Amino acid sequence: MTAKILLQTAAVSGVLCVIIGAFGAHKLKPLLSDVMLNAYEKGVQYQFYHTLALVGVALLIKNFPEVNFSYASVFFIAGIILFSGSLYGLALASIKGESLKFLGPITPIGGLCFIAGWIMLFISISKIK
Repeated sequence: MTAKILLQTAAVSGVLCVIIGAFGAHKLKPLLSDVMLNAYEKGVQYQFYHTLALVGVALLIKNFPEVNFSYASVFFIAGIILFSGSLYGLALASIKGESLKFLGPITPIGGLCFIAGWIMLFISISKIK
């Protein structure tokens, strides 16, 4: 993945973080239980952290083109989609009184993707001469 594509992906994710976070704070807060609001906010929080990680990976790609950072970026993006996305889905479904139980097991898979991304980042950085 090129630095430009990764920075564009991070920019889109950053915009979504702000929009999704504001939507939760202003529109969903009165509709969600404390548990679901906390889960929703955790999704936003982790999306923000890993959006910033994507920016960092893009800068590493730019400065160290000989090292392959693709796995780290793919795992971070997958983690955002699976971890944060599943938490958003669970919270929104609870408003209608629905239970999307299939999303529950997806959340920890997204967390594992985040962990794998950090491990791959460590391995990639270790290859810098």
